[in-house]
Amino acid sequence: MPVPGPADFAQLIESYRPELLAHCYRMLGSIHESEDLVQETYLRAWRYYNRFEGRSSVRVWLYKIATTTCLNALKGQKRRPLPSGLNAPADHAGVTLGPADPEINWLQPAPDSLLSGSTGDPATVVSRRHGVRLAFVAALQHLSARQRAVLILRDVLGWNAKEVADVLDTSVTAVNSALQRARTQLSHIGPIQDELTEPDEPELRNLLDRYMSAFEHADVTALAELLRTDVELEMPPIPTWFTGRDAVCEFLADAVLHTPDQWRMTATRANGAPAVAVYLRAEDGAFRAYGLQVLSLIGGRIARINAFIDADLIATFGLPEVFTAAPSADPRGTRP
Repeated sequence: MPVPGPADFAQLIESYRPELLAHCYRMLGSIHESEDLVQETYLRAWRYYNRFEGRSSVRVWLYKIATTTCLNALKGQKRRPLPSGLNAPADHAGVTLGPADPEINWLQPAPDSLLSGSTGDPATVVSRRHGVRLAFVAALQHLSARQRAVLILRDVLGWNAKEVADVLDTSVTAVNSALQRARTQLSHIGPIQDELTEPDEPELRNLLDRYMSAFEHADVTALAELLRTDVELEMPPIPTWFTGRDAVCEFLADAVLHTPDQWRMTATRANGAPAVAVYLRAEDGAFRAYGLQVLSLIGGRIARINAFIDADLIATFGLPEVFTAAPSADPRGTRP
């Protein structure tokens, strides 16, 4: 296999950035750390470019560097959880919310725009979406770093055992053993890629419009119409989370949607799923960055709301810190 020249090499490795970022994100559960590690991967690739002999593809070589970089970064790190991975849910709204724990590094959502890159292949788009679902990335955090790497390379990327063994500098037997242990451990966690589905684009757009409008108008009745009866709500860094439409709606009515015109939202995408960026009215009347909600849909209704209370995420998704658009239409209608 011929070794590309420096100019061709630079162009070639840059084309792999989105998938390398997705790989590092699956390993770490942090989009910010993953961006740093991809940059470190590229620096190492340039540093050792003269040692690349073409015995494997550039892609495999880059994945080897990225995986090794991730494994080193994960040494001594605790897993990044979601609240649902730490505590039992509350099924009524009268509970006292647990305080945010500064010692917990929570799982972060990731923008589709960074992870997907440009591809015209619908099958590739679907595959990439499923490989970065929040529930799946959260489940991966229960595995050891090495098991995580093996499962991602084998089951997500579809590499054979020999290729994975070469990347990890180990034997095929060790890879197969680690994969079996990883699959067994994930099976004990529960469904991580259930029947999540998205409606067609017009229907999805209508659902998001109604959802955002219900929040902006503090219309809990309109919101309830969009939720499954078994909907779940979690709000990192708050460790308390809720299950059941009645509990979720009662909590939102009491703590979040008690006053109209306090929120603004705009649609985006995260982790292969629909999402909304959230802005809260400040004392000066401006709507400023507050956080991001990732929505999981089943059967045309919302099955889970992952509401990340982290204003810094707005910039990560390439959105403005201050929301300037007009408010949405009546909650029973759609956005203009």
